[in-house]
Amino acid sequence: MASPPDTSKTTKLERYNSYLRRVNSSKLLSSSSKLLFRSLLLISLLLLLFFSLSHPSLSDPTPSTHRSLLSSALYGPSTSTFTPAIERLIRQSSTPRRPSGLSILVTGAAGFVGSHASLALKKRGDGVLGLDNFNHYYETSLKRRRQDLLLHHNIHIVEADLNDSPVLAKLFDLVPFTHVLHLAAQAGVRYAMKNPQSYVASNVGGFVSLLEAAKAADPQPAIVWASSSSVYGLNRASPFSESHRTDQPASLYAATKKAGEEIAHTYNHIYGLSLTGLRFFTVYGPWGRPDMAYFFFTKDILQGKTISVFKTQDDKEVARDFTYIDDIVKGCIGALDTAEKSTGSGGKKRGPAQLRVYNLGNTSPVPVAKLVSILEGLLGQKAKKHVMRIPRNGDVPYTHANISLAERDFGYRPTTDLATGLRKFVKWYVGYYGIQLKVNSSNKKEGGLKRTGGEAE
Repeated sequence: MASPPDTSKTTKLERYNSYLRRVNSSKLLSSSSKLLFRSLLLISLLLLLFFSLSHPSLSDPTPSTHRSLLSSALYGPSTSTFTPAIERLIRQSSTPRRPSGLSILVTGAAGFVGSHASLALKKRGDGVLGLDNFNHYYETSLKRRRQDLLLHHNIHIVEADLNDSPVLAKLFDLVPFTHVLHLAAQAGVRYAMKNPQSYVASNVGGFVSLLEAAKAADPQPAIVWASSSSVYGLNRASPFSESHRTDQPASLYAATKKAGEEIAHTYNHIYGLSLTGLRFFTVYGPWGRPDMAYFFFTKDILQGKTISVFKTQDDKEVARDFTYIDDIVKGCIGALDTAEKSTGSGGKKRGPAQLRVYNLGNTSPVPVAKLVSILEGLLGQKAKKHVMRIPRNGDVPYTHANISLAERDFGYRPTTDLATGLRKFVKWYVGYYGIQLKVNSSNKKEGGLKRTGGEAE
């Protein structure tokens, strides 16, 4: 009988091969794990690098981080203190770059006039610090874009409300401001019928809060602030002069601005604060307010919507003394440069202090219908007009500034007519909103704009 085959060698060989497979599998798994670990590490490093570039360090803030620094990261342990990084930015922004330069707190710095004035002051070498609460009266995105523009020129805005007294006190403690340009306010005539409390809180309460902080400061700053042509109210004399009566306001907005003038007199008399009020007449121009007629007329004409053009109750044309933004800024700077020092210290008056009020207008009232006609030529599009009597909501039929006092005291002379100013506004508007205009040759001769490829001509 044959003996069974010897399988011991085959079994040993199979066991050896199995061992090799296990070893190779372990090595492969180990190599794969190492490769996966290294890949994850590389990806993590790349992500870290990406976020570092996208979100720069707070220790070396760029304009994109300054915004968050001065808002969400504004305060230290209490609401009356700033973080060390914020304090450095505040002092940096407020320090003049020219000999005898001014150190100015600009309230409402993200607003229309405030942003233009801040840039002009900074460009000539003054120290400028902004204050703004970025309220929602009109689109905040426009205010944020203005803020970015200021940050590009190293002008920082503290995001806070005027009625936040501890913040104001801390700012005056940190910086010996020589001047305050107070432009923060609840604007608009018609909105007062919807939200009257906002006007009292901002235009009266906010102004008092600022004056309280300024009176206690050492040194006390000189204050230039925005009143309004609306204070003339139902005044019939023309042109409007500073000596005319202002005790018949036609709107709550006008009443709060008139109240501001009386409050200014009080703080000047009791505490020795140097105060200059500026009565602005219908300011317009690039980066303007969307609630103003020239702005929403432009928007509605381009969208083919009907615009309401007012006439007076006796069927006369409504007219405004439209004043271009650059002229208004020159007036603000003239008032700042001629403002005398306050005479108080630590809340106590040491002697009589300067108290002034001026009209800042263009001295050339233009009918609103003419404004619409100029816009039609610039936009190359006819407006759909609904002519109606002016509603009794606080609007006045006519404004006309007598600027002889401002011209005498600080050389105020407006130089921009409405057609030129609107041309500059429309050029900005189509660029900002990315609109393409097609203007025929006849309209172009009348001052129209042709926009192609993102540039306005």
